[in-house]
Parts: sequence; C-alpha cells; structure tokens
Amino acid sequence: MHPDTHLVTQLQSLDQRIAALEKEVAALPKHIATIERTLEAHQRRLEADRAALAANQRDRKKLEGDIQMQEQKISKLRDQMLQAKTNEQYRAFQHEIEYLEKEIRTAEDRILEFMSESEPLDANVRKAEVALKEEKKTVENEQKDARERTAADQAQIQQLQGERGETAKKMPADTLATYERIRKKWSGLAIAEATSGRCAACQIMLRPQYFQDLKRGERLLTCESCGRILIYNPPVSFDGAANGVNA
Repeated sequence: MHPDTHLVTQLQSLDQRIAALEKEVAALPKHIATIERTLEAHQRRLEADRAALAANQRDRKKLEGDIQMQEQKISKLRDQMLQAKTNEQYRAFQHEIEYLEKEIRTAEDRILEFMSESEPLDANVRKAEVALKEEKKTVENEQKDARERTAADQAQIQQLQGERGETAKKMPADTLATYERIRKKWSGLAIAEATSGRCAACQIMLRPQYFQDLKRGERLLTCESCGRILIYNPPVSFDGAANGVNA
C-alpha cells in the first residue's frame, strides 16, 4: 500500500465526521423553527377558539338582555291593556304583546343554540390550553437541547479541524491538492475501494495492468473512470486467516 494511502484515508474520515457534524448544526435551527411554527399555529387556533367562545357568550348575554327588556315591555303593555277603553286599543296591545312574546321565543331558541355551540368550544379551549402548556415545555426543552448540542458539535468540529490540519501537513502538497480537487468534485467522497478488479464507487472494471499497479502500491492511483483515489483492500482467505495470512 502506498504510504500516502493511510493519510488520505484518515483525512477522508475526518472530513466525513466534520461534514456530519456541520450538517447536524445546520439542521438543528430548522428543526427548532419547525416546532416553533407548529406551536404558533396551535396558539393561533386556541386564540380563535377563545374568540369564538367569547363571541358566543357575548351574543348570548345580549339576547338575555333583550329578553329581559321585552319582558318589561310586555309587563307595561299588560298594565296599559287593562286601561284600554275600546276593543281596538285592547287588540292593539294584545298584538304587540304577541309580537314581543314571539321575539322572546326566537331569542330563547337562539340562546339554546348558542349554549349547544359553546359546549364543544369550551371543551376545545380547555383541552387546547392543557396541550399547549405541555407543548410549550417540550419546545423549550428542545430549544435548550439544541443549544447544548450545537455548542458540543461546534467544539467537536473545532477539534476535528485541528486534527485535519495536522494530518494535511503530513501529506505531500500534490497529494493534498489531488485529494481536495476530487473531494470537491464528488461532494466530499474522494476515496473508493477497488474490489474484484473494479472501482466500488462507479462500478467500472479496472484495466488488469492498472489493477496490478494498484496492488503493488508504488504510487497513489485514481480511478480512470470517475477519478476517485483508489484503495486496494485484499480479500481475506479464511484458510489463511487462521494462520494469520492474507490471500
């Protein structure tokens, strides 16, 4: 195996660990934003239910007040009706009383409807208030966990970047440049194993002579198809493994 192979492999491992941590750091704010938006949506829904319940109660009280006023009017009309001097006056008072009584019955029916509508609204509000309280606690805990996780990840990234810098210093400049160029091209994956005479990344067969050169490990080779740095891991013979021998 070429002496640079170990360094390249180590650098690739560090880069993958750094990339995974950076991905997690980037994903945490998005996750928090998502649960905060969900919490806000639930809060708005609760406020809407509270507003609907308040409007229901307000309208019901208004109707109850209207009924009280109409009952007072009926009481006065009945007193006046007793003093009517003609049948026409008597019937006029009677018609007005009947009209007000009809209005009262309509209002009472509407009050019953409001009461029927208020029951599920009130239940929804009470249930939502309890759920929202628990959801707020959950969001606060996740926010705290995200801050702690981000701090830990950033500290680990800093440590790994230090290790990466030390590893990169040990590599020849041309090898490091080749690695960086290939890593950029393939989104961070610059290395591929060569197994059974083919590149494990692109699955293209290697030329027999090229594969033999890779086995000898005299120089660092790249796949002639995809350009990734090739690493040869010889297969293990189970018979030979018992004696500590690789095939």
